[in-house]
Amino acid sequence: MHLKRLLVPRFWKIPKKLRKWAVAPRPGPHPKEMSIPLLVVVRDLLKLAETGKEAKKIIKAGEVLVDGRKRKDHKFPVGFMDVVSIPKIKKHYRVGIDQHGLKLVEIKDDEANKKLCRIEDKTIVKGGKTQLNLHDGRNVLVEEDVYKTGDSILIELPTQKILKHIKLEKDSLAVIIGGQNMGSLVKVKEVIVTRSREPNKVTCVKGKEEITAIKDYVFVVGKDKPLVTVVPG
Repeated sequence: MHLKRLLVPRFWKIPKKLRKWAVAPRPGPHPKEMSIPLLVVVRDLLKLAETGKEAKKIIKAGEVLVDGRKRKDHKFPVGFMDVVSIPKIKKHYRVGIDQHGLKLVEIKDDEANKKLCRIEDKTIVKGGKTQLNLHDGRNVLVEEDVYKTGDSILIELPTQKILKHIKLEKDSLAVIIGGQNMGSLVKVKEVIVTRSREPNKVTCVKGKEEITAIKDYVFVVGKDKPLVTVVPG
């Protein structure tokens, strides 16, 4: 129901000693440790309200869109790559990431209807079609199965039409979303399949340095440049 303020992630940017409790994100498309309740987004990150009561009023009035849909639950978990829009003030933000964790990045109107999603796994459904299960809880049906786990797709919001397919392969651009290199924009060098209990890994180039990251921490974002804004800067 609620979360002690001392335990909330630093990237929420809420005063930890002002009160004992903070609103906890509701179980949803993103893990609790990598999501922000919509109330915190409105009040503490965007500064659209001074109190929780004011933030709830804005949210319940349907003035905040997440990925093109009105979200009236103040506990709705907002996570990586989600697009938060405030039509009344004509502002759009993407949930990006830096070395400290999730961070809102203001984006232009023409980018607000696009979202990158990573393919977590695939399922064959009735009729022989393939269902892509994405990192934000979405499911997308495709006729032709040319997609692999770890690849990313650029989709149109809110229709979920696939605009582009980005493979997790050599020379692809990726952002690291976990571990000590979190928030780094890297170039993929090699995908290492361990064939053991250890997780698969990806060797990447970060500037002039070569690093190795767990495959689950590597989120492909483009080839020559990111297809959408993902890293503040």
